[in-house]
Amino acid sequence: MLPAQGPKRPSVRRVRFCGIRTSWSTVGDGEFFCPGCGGDRNYRRRTGLRRFTVLGIPLLSRGATGPVVECAACRGRFGTDVLDHPTTVRFSAMLRDAVHTVALAVLAAGGTTSRTVRETAVGIVRSAGAEDCTEERLTDLVAALAADTGRFVMDPGPCGAALAIELHEALEPLAPHLALTGRESILLQGARIALADGSYSPAEREVLSIVGGELQLCSDDTARLLLAASATLP
Repeated sequence: MLPAQGPKRPSVRRVRFCGIRTSWSTVGDGEFFCPGCGGDRNYRRRTGLRRFTVLGIPLLSRGATGPVVECAACRGRFGTDVLDHPTTVRFSAMLRDAVHTVALAVLAAGGTTSRTVRETAVGIVRSAGAEDCTEERLTDLVAALAADTGRFVMDPGPCGAALAIELHEALEPLAPHLALTGRESILLQGARIALADGSYSPAEREVLSIVGGELQLCSDDTARLLLAASATLP
């Protein structure tokens, strides 16, 4: 038998006498990779004004706060540095462009006369997401970039001035967002193209060393990876 229960006490609502309240205003929006949700989401960039309140009435300003990035889905608020991380869609495009540019650079250094090399390059570029890549397109691009004199660098290197710039622009912003295995994978894909017709030529090795540097790999690690790849030759 259950014990008798006494009369219920009326609920007491606690009134907060004073505190700090932040009023938020939206100053921009866009799409970002939300670390809370773990995916691409819309966001609002917001700034806040902190006020001291008494009985819920704002009286004194306590200064500005933010800006913050607020996820439209989970409502989580993050520092604006989260916008430095590319969205999933943008990251995929950056990775595809990086592999494509490395393939072009290796072809420019080693030549496009070998059918095996061209086929290997096409297969690697397609696997990276450029499904419309063909041998003709790659060879045409290599020829066009070799003839590009519109941009100039002091030391164009073995792949030409235009491709030296393209390598830097494709790899430098991507490298910080890739794990070590991902950066090594891009270098090894370039090595596969160079090794498709035999050992590295001096120009191919130099280009791949440049690729390793742009991917934030030290020279010793780059040399080790290239040696390991060449050891797989029959």
